[in-house]
Order: sequence, then C-alpha cells, then structure tokens
Amino acid sequence: MIESQNTTKIFNSTKEKVIALNDINLNVKKSEFILIKGESGSGKSTLLFIMGGMLNPTSGKMIVNNKDLFTLSEGERAKYRANEIGFVFQSYHLLPYLNVLENIILSGKLPKINITKEEVYKIARELGIADRLNHKPAQLSAGEKQRVALARALITKPSIILADEPTGNLDEKNTIEVLNYLKLFQKKGGTVVMVTHGNLADKYATRTIQLEKGKLIKK
Repeated sequence: MIESQNTTKIFNSTKEKVIALNDINLNVKKSEFILIKGESGSGKSTLLFIMGGMLNPTSGKMIVNNKDLFTLSEGERAKYRANEIGFVFQSYHLLPYLNVLENIILSGKLPKINITKEEVYKIARELGIADRLNHKPAQLSAGEKQRVALARALITKPSIILADEPTGNLDEKNTIEVLNYLKLFQKKGGTVVMVTHGNLADKYATRTIQLEKGKLIKK
C-alpha cells in the first residue's frame, strides 16, 4: 500500500543543512490505521507530505499503491493524489469565501471527478454537518470546520487518508468524533496515516511509529 524505501529528505539553507528524514524504510499495509509520533522537528509532517506526493525526497523512493510517486510527472502525480489520497490538516484549509457545500465540492474540480450534490448531502449527513451546508467557514465551530475538511477529503472516495495533526485545534469531544470517523473509514477498507502529539488516538490505531531527529526508532 505505502512503502518508503531509504527515503531521505535534506533541507539546505544558507547557514546549515538539515536532515529532516534519514534513510526511512517503512511499510504500511492496506486498511491499517498508523500513528506517526515524535517531538517537534522529528520529521513527522515531512514524511507525511512525501507519502502524499507533495514534497520530493532528496533520495530514496515512495511507493504508493504500486506506483513510484516520484517517477511520475507533476501532472500525473497531482491527478493520482487527487483521486487516491485524501488530506486532512490541523488548519482545515477551507476557502473563507465559499460555503460548506462549495468547499466540499471543490475537491472534485482538479481531478475532474463528477461529484453530485446528492453525494455531498449524504456525506454531510454522515458527518453531522448537513444543516451547515450554506454556512461560511467563519460561521462554524472548530469541530464543524474539521468535519467539513474531512468530508472534502472523503468525497472523492480515496483509498488513503493522510492526516496531519487533524485534532490539534479541537477539544476532547470533537477529537473523539473525528477519530471515530477516521476509524470508520479504516474499518471500511481505507488506510489512515495520522501525525499526532497526543494520546487520545492511541486506542484507534493498529500501529504507532516513532520518529526521532529524522530517524525511525519504532515501527
């Protein structure tokens, strides 16, 4: 499903070279719920972004669904990412001038997936935001915003959800709700890889991996 082969990422600045990931080898199987943990700066988000094809590794490979992501052209990688991978971020990334319905439908624009309003209504009901479809993001609570972001990630029917601190801005009640939705996605056959600092997600995961200064110390 996801295979990191000797994946290394080095960031070069005028002052120093930063090794964000150091020779990472990792296999994530279909329908796993993986947590990535580690202190700030350990390389968690860098690994997630490379898994999603959003950040090129300096060396090594990232094989996702039997595709070597970084042998694809940028256009091919963007199309593949849009069809197969759903992203959920701590900061939601909702467009403030669009309402909830429009923000969710927006996921289907780039890959030219035909998303119907009926499909949006269905997923909105499942996530408890059906009565918020005409609201702008500024009119939503933090928990509602994250459920909209989750709906946007799920609407294209991806095989993988990559979540970068998706509960970082939420209280415990809303955190548990989001984790329950991610667990349901996994139980239906999807694969979840989630970056987190906290412990609330531990009981939802099938496995936890640990990064320390760019190195994998637990897998």
